[in-house]
Amino acid sequence: MYKYLLVCLFIVGLSSCKQKNTEPQKEVVLWTPYNDSAEVAASQENESTRMRYKFIQSKVLDKNEVFQALYDEVSKFSEEQYEKMKPMVLEQDIPTLQKHIKNGDFSYEDLVLFYLHRIYKYELPNNTTLNTVIALNPNVLEEARKLDANSEGHHLIYGMPILLKDNIGTSEMHTTAGAVALKDSQTDDAFIVNRLKAKGALILGKVNLSEWANFICDVCPNGQSAVGGQTLNAYGRRVFDTGGSSAGSGTSTAANYAVGAVGTETSGSILSPSGQSSVVGLKPTIGLLSRTGIVPISSTLDTPGPMTKNVTDNAILLDAMMGKDPKDAKSVESEPGILSAWMHPEPLKEVRLGVMKNLMERDSIYALAVQKLKDAGAQLIEFEPENVQLDNFTTLLNLDMKKDLRAYLDAEVKNKDVVKLETVEDVVRFNSQDSVVRIPYGQARFDGILADSTTQDEFEKIKTDLMAAGRSFFKIMEEKNLDAVLSINNYHAGYAAVAEYPALTIPMGYKTSGEPENLTFIGKPFTEAQLLRIGKAYEDLTHARKIPEAFKD
Repeated sequence: MYKYLLVCLFIVGLSSCKQKNTEPQKEVVLWTPYNDSAEVAASQENESTRMRYKFIQSKVLDKNEVFQALYDEVSKFSEEQYEKMKPMVLEQDIPTLQKHIKNGDFSYEDLVLFYLHRIYKYELPNNTTLNTVIALNPNVLEEARKLDANSEGHHLIYGMPILLKDNIGTSEMHTTAGAVALKDSQTDDAFIVNRLKAKGALILGKVNLSEWANFICDVCPNGQSAVGGQTLNAYGRRVFDTGGSSAGSGTSTAANYAVGAVGTETSGSILSPSGQSSVVGLKPTIGLLSRTGIVPISSTLDTPGPMTKNVTDNAILLDAMMGKDPKDAKSVESEPGILSAWMHPEPLKEVRLGVMKNLMERDSIYALAVQKLKDAGAQLIEFEPENVQLDNFTTLLNLDMKKDLRAYLDAEVKNKDVVKLETVEDVVRFNSQDSVVRIPYGQARFDGILADSTTQDEFEKIKTDLMAAGRSFFKIMEEKNLDAVLSINNYHAGYAAVAEYPALTIPMGYKTSGEPENLTFIGKPFTEAQLLRIGKAYEDLTHARKIPEAFKD
């Protein structure tokens, strides 16, 4: 049935759809480009300059190349099987999925096909696509078949399909960071990908991002890249911002395209898209997860992190990626208690939380969330946050990026005969050769890197001063012995970044327009297990997340 539907809807040049074709299709055209000029023109009326688009669809990515390899197998997955599995899979957590597999309700291969069915169903039509999935692992179904259907004795992540932000290295797919300069870059698996694979996770594919993790253009739309096009929000396509830079990780998770996704953050790049897509996102303490094999901005502040539909899956995915990496100077031994955190919600009567008075006054959703926590017995300490400046924050990123990108290109890119780049200067020069396609919004931040003349001594002082400023902003945690401070989305991500503090953001509600909003718990270093236990208690209290209306089927 599904194959018949796809053939009828998407195949160009076939004379008839009267009979189901059982022969494998060759050179099937699943997708055709369209004229997005009307959508681009309409976006110019948006109040937010960051949602005024210059393009929607990618000028360099052919979706037929992305979706062709798995088409024959996906098309054999029937609509009847999809409908049967839908209540058992949509919005369900990993332990529930594993229980269904153990009971024989479906297999790991079926689970992969279920998610692929959804991706093909929504990402191929130009009127529903979120421009979020930009690569698929051609081996994923073969890998799923090899897994033992009995999950006992394995990590809970075993057999779970996971999507990766496309700045995270994988051997099966290119690692582009959304940039034309890296469009054909071949790498090995990043350290965290090796950890996932060792535990049996299935890497389903790659998702779009703000190009170079939002460190190329100045005031440009979140979720856009020259390779992937403009990522759109599942709760309102071209209506709501996706947040960035892990836009594809947020939107794909919100739309139930996988169990979860991995994003990366320097300052707000997990928290922002998680809030905009009503998913649970965790920005860990720097060093808890390795950064080796990930296209960098800043070795001082960068970290990957899990983005999932619930706290349970977040803890499981985080645990599956942990491990000390000798190639990452900040890497630490695994933190205990994370994998089981979802099973032990923190009693809210024992939790002490800092509440920002200014947020209480300006945001009714935040105020309601605080009231619910208070009614549940949480100890709340209101405070007025100080106006702490983060001087020279961009300078820190400039100097790190100049050094770290060079090191990444030297160590990680395997096909240097194709990707002939060694420095930021090389990338700037490459982009300038075709600014319309390669840098439609310019490259002001890359230009800023080249113009920055800060010395190494000055740089070291900047790092020290910024960490002190970030920790000063959160001094209330020490003064009042708080477990966490409550924020919204990525509002205080910069302070958490330079302080190297973890932050967990969880759906808390929706504005009258339907735009999602998250409650963010910012804690002390290496308190992820406690944050997850508190987050699970809050999630159980509110059950705020709702699946996007347009993606319920």
